[in-house]
Amino acid sequence: RYFGLDCEMVGTGPAGVCSELARCSIVTYYGDVVYDRYVQPRNPITDYRTRWSGITAKDLSKAIPFHRAKKEIVQILKDKVVVGHALHNDFKVIGVTVPESLQRDTSRSKLLRSMAGLPTHRITSLKILAKTLLKEDIQMGTNGHSSVEDAWSAMQLFRLIQIDWEKELDEQAQEKPQSIKTR
Repeated sequence: RYFGLDCEMVGTGPAGVCSELARCSIVTYYGDVVYDRYVQPRNPITDYRTRWSGITAKDLSKAIPFHRAKKEIVQILKDKVVVGHALHNDFKVIGVTVPESLQRDTSRSKLLRSMAGLPTHRITSLKILAKTLLKEDIQMGTNGHSSVEDAWSAMQLFRLIQIDWEKELDEQAQEKPQSIKTR
């Protein structure tokens, strides 16, 4: 039912300002990797962003076309709850819209920030949440991020608060009117 998602992006367009999908990783609730593919961007790459993305030209020599990756990703995530950090960025580069009810975005969780002793009104990086709550160092060095590691870290953070998170969502759903009411 739950899958962790993370994508790495490269830059296209003038000065590499446009983000495009270059790698997508999906893990199960238990951390098993079910998808980890390099993806050929639709436009010429002008910035590999290797320091952050970890992507090099060599990696993309074995990449699959974007349209194929999108189809595979959508097939895996269809009707599943997607867990990740700043999921809007991932969904944007994949080119999908996912209902809020099927998203568990750790970047938006006030409960995680509170548990970490951090201000609840400010977005906190995955790196800081992983260090504080999981006692794990991720995104270290200058070789870039690992989308597998980031997807699994987000899933582990979600698992810390899953019961409370799902309970809160159930309560919110019950508060919303389910049908038209007359006055």
